[in-house]
Amino acid sequence: MSTKDAASLAKSPVDTASVQLAADPEDPIQQALAEYQPGTPEEKKLLRKIDLYMIPCLWFMCVLAYVDRNNIGNAKAAGMGKDLGLTDANYSMLISIFFIAYLVLEVPSNLVLARCRPSLYLPGIMAAWGILVAGMSQVKTYQGILVCRFFLGMIEAGFSKRFSIFFTALCISGAVSGLLSGAIISGLEGAKGMQGWRWLFLIEGVITVVFSIFAAFILVDYPGTSRRLTPDERQLATIRILHDKKAHSSHATKKLSPLQAVWASLVDLRVYFFTALYLLDNGCATINYFVPTVVQNMGYAGVRAQWMTVPIWIVATAFLCIVPQTADRFKERRWHITFGFTLAFVSGIIIVTVENNLAARYAFICFYISGVYAAFPLILTWASETISLPSEKRAVSIAIVNAVGNLAAIYGSYMWPSTDAPSYKRGFTAMAGMCGAGAIITALMPIVFPYLPKFTTKAERELEVIEGHTSERSERDL
Repeated sequence: MSTKDAASLAKSPVDTASVQLAADPEDPIQQALAEYQPGTPEEKKLLRKIDLYMIPCLWFMCVLAYVDRNNIGNAKAAGMGKDLGLTDANYSMLISIFFIAYLVLEVPSNLVLARCRPSLYLPGIMAAWGILVAGMSQVKTYQGILVCRFFLGMIEAGFSKRFSIFFTALCISGAVSGLLSGAIISGLEGAKGMQGWRWLFLIEGVITVVFSIFAAFILVDYPGTSRRLTPDERQLATIRILHDKKAHSSHATKKLSPLQAVWASLVDLRVYFFTALYLLDNGCATINYFVPTVVQNMGYAGVRAQWMTVPIWIVATAFLCIVPQTADRFKERRWHITFGFTLAFVSGIIIVTVENNLAARYAFICFYISGVYAAFPLILTWASETISLPSEKRAVSIAIVNAVGNLAAIYGSYMWPSTDAPSYKRGFTAMAGMCGAGAIITALMPIVFPYLPKFTTKAERELEVIEGHTSERSERDL
């Protein structure tokens, strides 16, 4: 994530100011804008400073968000299911209900974020979900924890993750969750009359609330008003945003409205290919809610089952760092995504075949999860690069791919019933099939795309005429 991306949280107020500045040529900022030269040592120093404030803090917030979202799997392995009398269907619903609430509230929450101070809004919702997770330690019934999971999804919807660096937080959170779960459950089981899984919810919720307080003092707001920057740095940051806006505006005198952007995305057949790909990858990733249980049924009892989840996520983190980096270096997405799906497909087949070889099963569970998670950021990046213009259409298309793709958790959570333990053959077979389908679709997409009919809206064609673009494919009026 670049500083420009972080600063985009607060662009709206600066954009309004740019209109006023343009009318006053004697304004000092307007004069500085006319003299602005990108890439100066002062600008590079500013970027490093804002990165230092924003990226580590936001990344760790992501880690805690994923820990609090996924700790239900560790709690289940620690006895939560038995204590609350959960059936397989009950546990699957606890996973699904989170994403139902998340999808419904994701867009409204992001609209609220655009109108609030990020340094208050983001830590505020973080504190809210931390309190909720801590409160889950006191639930007594399935209905109680179901309500908590629903509201957890609603609150976390305001904390959207879109960049590759934040996907590493997902895998790291799995390792952190395993370490915390093992330590908390082994050390506090039965303390004060509370089960270990209740202590897990309580302590992890408190950690989140405490960090949210620090985050409120670390995160940077709008560049023109941030107290973290000196007056000269605030002016330079403001000028950078105004310069970017001016450069963008010079290339487009007209933009798609929100409804036009939605319609343009819906009639672009490429969006459906990327959505299918992301659905498959998300469906394969639902194993993350069952990793502690799967490992437990491989013979690792009690706290050891929690510890044994840690190496799985460390290996996945390594793949998630290396594969996108090589994809960026070689400016190639197709075969890197195919590699991830193929690795997961082959690993899934081996897991099903070597049912009695626990060491081999464990090793290829590591590779299965690594392949699945390595593809995540690349799919969104590839979609963004393929559907690059108009920018409004691109933003909506990525939102559609991400939102619909997350629906996979609803059906994926039902593929790991306890009756399939210890082999979970049906789950791994289904996941391997989905990974194989993902690999085939990825490999064929660049071949298929040139032959797809191009459905463009009237608004898009008007924009193409204004910008001097021409189409290489036939168009149909919509």
